[in-house]
Amino acid sequence: MHLQISLSMLLLSVFLTSPTLFTTAAQSKPQDLLRSSCVHARYPRLCLRTLSHYPGPANTPLDMARAALRVSLAHTRRTSKFLHTLSKGGAAAMSKRQRSALRDCTEQISDSVDQLRRSLDELQHLRAETFRWQMSNAQTWVSAALTDGDTCLDGFAGNARPDVKRRVNDVARVTSNALYMINRLGQSRTGKPKSKPRPRPSPGLIVSKN
Repeated sequence: MHLQISLSMLLLSVFLTSPTLFTTAAQSKPQDLLRSSCVHARYPRLCLRTLSHYPGPANTPLDMARAALRVSLAHTRRTSKFLHTLSKGGAAAMSKRQRSALRDCTEQISDSVDQLRRSLDELQHLRAETFRWQMSNAQTWVSAALTDGDTCLDGFAGNARPDVKRRVNDVARVTSNALYMINRLGQSRTGKPKSKPRPRPSPGLIVSKN
């Protein structure tokens, strides 16, 4: 009897003094949400890799959609900067057609940055009464950013530089995952904000439904 009591006390002491048990429990919900969110994305491994180290909150589908958009926006901004630099100093060795395609691509990826920024801003100011309309705006802009990437590479007619192709394809992959997260959010009631509604976005960011 005494042995059973001592063993129980020992197990209780280990449980109470082990921080990893509580850490694991606290982390299980975000990690489970991350896995369930990424498993059906078009690029699930990329989704897990880019979002697993995301420093912001990841407790709801809305958090995941915002995180995926921020990742997409960061990658697109880096690619836009690269293309701007290339068009100024690295295009001399290109053919006339390639230089023209590079200028168009630079403009298109710059447009993608703006579209992704608008989408993120929309998700930052969601209101329950305009939720579906705002989600439609975000989906429209992210889809347009994907189209810009396709148009960029099409302009090179299969002769894009490897570094340009690699960066634009990277943008397309993370943006595709972001669009998936937004679509998933649109189907999830838990993604809607429960706090007091915020002011509506400025009219310049409005895209009407088709």
